[in-house]
Amino acid sequence: MNGVGSVRELEKETDKDSPLHSMDGRVKLILLIFIIVYAVFSTQIMVMLFLEIYLLILIYISNVSFKTSLTRILLLLPFGGFIILFQPFIHPGNVIWSGAFGIQITDGGLMWAALLMSRLIVALTSIVLLSSISPMQEVVESFRKLGMPREFAMILSLMIRFLFMFYDELHRITHAQKARCFDAFNKKLSYKWRMKQLGYTVAMMFLRAYEQGETIYLSMASRGFSDKSKLYHDRKKKIGSGDYAFIASTLGLVACLQILAMFFFYQWGFLGMNIV
Repeated sequence: MNGVGSVRELEKETDKDSPLHSMDGRVKLILLIFIIVYAVFSTQIMVMLFLEIYLLILIYISNVSFKTSLTRILLLLPFGGFIILFQPFIHPGNVIWSGAFGIQITDGGLMWAALLMSRLIVALTSIVLLSSISPMQEVVESFRKLGMPREFAMILSLMIRFLFMFYDELHRITHAQKARCFDAFNKKLSYKWRMKQLGYTVAMMFLRAYEQGETIYLSMASRGFSDKSKLYHDRKKKIGSGDYAFIASTLGLVACLQILAMFFFYQWGFLGMNIV
């Protein structure tokens, strides 16, 4: 159950000390979402290239491991990359390759797939950066300050806390199974029996989580918990000069990229082409 993608490793990254870690959560949340939205509506790969370079610079400034960030991006990439694989075959354009059963690859499909892949990489890099410089509870509190209803914020906050509990319970169960030499991928064992044991594992995990949830609720109630209670306290109360510098650099970059995209990037051929 170890790995850079685990919630525990993710939480360790958020405890680091850097200019980005100390910024206001709302600033980080809004600007990184703004970058994602701008990338989604942009139609030039050159714009994505500059946005990705900017995000990599932010990762460097935040002292987040490039290896860890790259691993997380690669782990998330297949979820959107699977859809991109079909684009060269279904998007209209000039046919550049024909295969059996009427399968064709078009130039427009390849360009559209390249644009979608660049958008996906920028979006995933932004998400990985945000999750690496902001604790999960800080993100929830930022949503709350931006107008999310208190009830939704409370549910989301508790759900995040329960993720760690699920992780601990699953780790205990799998550790006990390994100690008894159980291997779910051992083909020498009956497939039906292995699926049955995995079903027991999932059921046991939820039963333990349910019991632990009741214990946590009783503990919170005994300590005076109510719907007005705050589960997270900001490490920083006011927006400072570092936050304004981040805002100015991000908005300035997007403004420059938009001007370059309109008047100069077309000279770069395929990378500067408007793909629609």
